[in-house]
Amino acid sequence: MNRRPFLVIVLSVALLLSLSVVQAQAPPSAPAPVLLTSCGQSPGPVKLQVFLKRLGIDHEYKTDATVKDLASKKFKSLIIVTGTSLKGMGAAGVSIGDELKRTEALIAEAKKQGIMVIGAHVEGMERRAKNAAPGDNSDEMSIDAVCPVSRVMIVRKDGDEDGRFTAISKAKKIPLVMFEKNTDLNGVLKSLFGK
Repeated sequence: MNRRPFLVIVLSVALLLSLSVVQAQAPPSAPAPVLLTSCGQSPGPVKLQVFLKRLGIDHEYKTDATVKDLASKKFKSLIIVTGTSLKGMGAAGVSIGDELKRTEALIAEAKKQGIMVIGAHVEGMERRAKNAAPGDNSDEMSIDAVCPVSRVMIVRKDGDEDGRFTAISKAKKIPLVMFEKNTDLNGVLKSLFGK
């Protein structure tokens, strides 16, 4: 007896159960090519880039993407990973203020050009106030700059322990796709980009 169809069904159900879409509406399909960047110089975009490459999704990763980058190629989606790295910002010679201004300009230009903005938080609570120095709220500022103006959000479930992303999703009617572990990003991106 051929067990392959049964195995495919079981694996498909397992994948669907590991991903959860909080919003009642399904997330929109995202078009490529993609410009990938961060708001806060965190290493999070590297995780997404691994899966974008693996799936053959046309993309470009720029740590310091600007409005000029949006004009350099006909990008159709902009993924901005939230969460800050003081080391990353220090190495790039930028402050959280600089990052917020850059991100705001990118989002405004993307919306003007009809480019889909996708907010992502892929590093869980480690990239939230949990591990921040006393008085440092730069991670939360990064989230505030991106997520409420995104067309869809991709969030690692443990990053929403306090319900912050769920609240944004409900208040702004933004589809929220949550995943359990980093390897689930493959399925999230495959579904979102129709690969």
